[in-house]
Amino acid sequence: MNDGAPSRRAGAGGALPGQDGWLALSDDDLLYQIQSLPADHDEDEALLRVVRSSRHFFLRQEAAKRMHDAARLLDFAGDRHIGQILARQMERDSDIEYLQRLSRECRHLDVRNAARAQLSLLLRKKGRRGR
Repeated sequence: MNDGAPSRRAGAGGALPGQDGWLALSDDDLLYQIQSLPADHDEDEALLRVVRSSRHFFLRQEAAKRMHDAARLLDFAGDRHIGQILARQMERDSDIEYLQRLSRECRHLDVRNAARAQLSLLLRKKGRRGR
């Protein structure tokens, strides 16, 4: 079944032939690279390449979690693994409409649940500010 997401490779391992930069690293080394980024990093572009790659979903999720600009993840809202991360990073009042649509329309239960949980947090936060 193809849901529009790039096909993922099976099995353990690391880089595929012809990859460069961070994608040329083994899975362990790539995970270390991602997790060792300082909070004020300037590596969103490298992280986005990992998110777009066919690497294991865990590596893609970890890269998505470390991205500063969540808007760059909007294209992955329908991706079961990245959509959850995107929903959890949405914190602005302007994200409420998007989260409502995601919670209604996404085909992946995990993403819908993450969107609903984040929406609930945002609405509670907004209610506290309005008092």
